[in-house]
Formats: sequence, structure tokens, C-alpha cells
Amino acid sequence: MLGYWKASLERSDKVLFLKYEDLKGDTISHVKKLAEFAGVPFSPQEESDGAIQEIIQLCSIKNLKELEVNKIGVFNKYYDKKSYFRKGEVGDGIHHFTPSMAERMNKLMQQKFEVTGL
Repeated sequence: MLGYWKASLERSDKVLFLKYEDLKGDTISHVKKLAEFAGVPFSPQEESDGAIQEIIQLCSIKNLKELEVNKIGVFNKYYDKKSYFRKGEVGDGIHHFTPSMAERMNKLMQQKFEVTGL
């Protein structure tokens, strides 16, 4: 992750680094940013017609969880597809760790990311 973070700082024209927390916090501006990065910014008409909101709805966890292709079959030998999507909420991942795992992860993240600005 740090390699991509550094590359995005050095080559922002080639590497776009988005954090899930930021995307969830201000989805519209991040979808606009992604479209601009891809070289297909929204026109004022598309924005006023609700194109951004439509994309957000189509890409939502709620919608993706309901697609038939994501409900049946096996993702890999350990998980069925229906268990692939969780809540899509910031911070929910911590509920899948034991307390000792969470403590270890927090220490590692602080140690690795503290001086990076990430």
C-alpha cells in the first residue's frame, strides 16, 4: 500500500490513491475525481441529470450484494460468494478481528504509516 501511496504523490497523473473512508465520506466529489482521472469528466448536463448519483447507486454495496452473479457459487475454496460482501461501513473490519489481532494491527499500522502522511 505504501508503494502506491508514494507513487500517487510522485505521479498523480498516473496513480490515483483513494481511501475507502474518504470515498464514503464524500462520495460525489470522489466519483468526479475518478472520472477526471480516467479522462472522462462529467459534463454539467450529466451532473444535472443525476449521472453521478446513478453511478453511486449502481456501485453501492447494497446493489452489488443483490446481483445474482454475486450471490451464487464459490469465490474460492474458502468462501461462498454470498459471504464476500460485508456491511460496507467504515471501521466494520475491526469486528472481524479478535482483540489481540486488532491491537497488533493498530500497532503495525501506527509503526508503518506514522511518518508517511497516509
